[in-house]
Amino acid sequence: MGYVIAMAGKGGTGKTTIASLIIRSIKDKKLGSILAIDADPNSNLGELLGIEPGKDIGKILDEISNAPDTIPSGMTKERFIQFQVQSAVQEGDGFDILNMGKPEGPGCYCYVNNVLRGVMTKLIKDYDYIVIDNEAGLEHLSRRTTRLANTLIVVSDASSVGLKSAQRINALVKQLKFEVGISALLVNRFNKNIEDSRIKETGLAYLGNLPLDADIEESSLNGKSVFDLPSDAPILKALNLLGEKIWKHR
Repeated sequence: MGYVIAMAGKGGTGKTTIASLIIRSIKDKKLGSILAIDADPNSNLGELLGIEPGKDIGKILDEISNAPDTIPSGMTKERFIQFQVQSAVQEGDGFDILNMGKPEGPGCYCYVNNVLRGVMTKLIKDYDYIVIDNEAGLEHLSRRTTRLANTLIVVSDASSVGLKSAQRINALVKQLKFEVGISALLVNRFNKNIEDSRIKETGLAYLGNLPLDADIEESSLNGKSVFDLPSDAPILKALNLLGEKIWKHR
């Protein structure tokens, strides 16, 4: 089984950027094969990794649910879904990426969602690392992909609103009985230490903080990939120092 790193956090905290930076760090360190899963309907992980988005799983589910007669004769629905998912995986430079998207139609997705969850469980066995950029709340991840993660990183800013959101996400993880090895708080765009009492309220272990970095801000404004960042960018250096807590538990 691959080592699963799942990202969560309220909008605007930079979780997608951090997910892409984690992928770059694992790739740069040559730690193993990587599958990036963009599980946020507002998909932009591929853009940060320098890849144009391809067909997403949401569209596949729509097509199968609304037109089951498109399944080739002699092929089971389960095998057809598996084939479609594998075909949707895009190859990048040193990593693969899969966009989950979101179904738009009124059809019933119960069966295909259950099959998809099983397909994803098999798919992640083919990679050493799986980095999942999840939408806030984890509902999408719990419905569509897998119910486990070796490391869950909840990204927040240093505000009270951000930290309370992190606390709610942690509570939801427990409510959904999400199988998590380590649940950790990562504070983004912050150069100071946070009081222990504020961290304790979230119920999460404290991973650390990442600084506000002009390089990453400029890169985002210009629509550049994280692979265009200099290797000595402050945010990359800070993330690599936290790597022991993120990807070296395997």
